[in-house]
Amino acid sequence: MVGTLTADRAQARVTSAVGLLRRRHWLPFTVGYVVALIVVAVIYARVRPDVQSRILADTSTNLQNLEHGRVGTLLSSAFVIGDTDATITNVPLLACLLILVELRFGALRAVGTFLAGHIGATLLVAVGLWVGIAMHWLPASIGASEDVGISYGGMALFGSLIVIVPKARRIPWALVWLVIAVKGVVDIRDFTSVGHLLSYLIGLGIGTFVIARGRDAEYRMSWFDLVPLVASSALAVSFLLD
Repeated sequence: MVGTLTADRAQARVTSAVGLLRRRHWLPFTVGYVVALIVVAVIYARVRPDVQSRILADTSTNLQNLEHGRVGTLLSSAFVIGDTDATITNVPLLACLLILVELRFGALRAVGTFLAGHIGATLLVAVGLWVGIAMHWLPASIGASEDVGISYGGMALFGSLIVIVPKARRIPWALVWLVIAVKGVVDIRDFTSVGHLLSYLIGLGIGTFVIARGRDAEYRMSWFDLVPLVASSALAVSFLLD
């Protein structure tokens, strides 16, 4: 009887995973965003260094651009990584994270969570920098620092994965990653590490809201999630501690 129940559960998990793949076969957010990142990375790698510098300056969500009303950088910055080695390493790992989130939650929620983390953390960091410069705690030059990449949105998506973690492990899971994020802030001591902490908290808040609404049962983790979850964790570590 036990063996029969175990086989039935395994079959149910396989059926659930296959159902997810069928319902969200095209993965529009994952495919579209990854292709866009690759195209931009190829173009960036092929242009002259002075053009690369201009691209970074024009797409950066630094305080200088935001103060001049260049709000378009809140979106354009998410498509520029600016480091070939980081692109080669992080884009495949990001694809795993995107696949996991989009399969579980759908494209709209994945996009919404990504933007909430990317834009929300960017604006919170910008406010902090503005206050720091105004109070002369930080040098004015920090307002022109380059600030592009996928990490804020990626950390928000990662934080939202609290939904698929088994109930008994949610608090330890959330606390472990919170400690890692805080360690990154303490060790690195730059505004980007603060942004990673904030974006993780934004994603964690979104995931907690889903749990509070009692919707978490439909997103239960399956064996299909393990490989992309490990890849996603590796990506989160690279963001938080590098």
